[in-house]
Amino acid sequence: MSPDHSSRRARVIMVEPALTQLDKLTADETHRLDRAVVAISVNPELGTEVSGTLLRDYTDEIDAVRVIYYATALRTITIVAYVEA
Repeated sequence: MSPDHSSRRARVIMVEPALTQLDKLTADETHRLDRAVVAISVNPELGTEVSGTLLRDYTDEIDAVRVIYYATALRTITIVAYVEA
């Protein structure tokens, strides 16, 4: 029996603009953002496609966070380009 690979999370990497934004967040904002990043790592197709790019724009209205990211072709790595909380 083969293992179920569909439930595996993608590895998340934040690039410089996202890291700069992350440094400016409060502990509460970071906690809310963390929940969104975990959701994206489980399902990289969350959010909407940004027209003409490989980027996706995910906004969590409940936690009031926004993440702009893209997933690699095999969806094993999600690269976060921008965060807002």
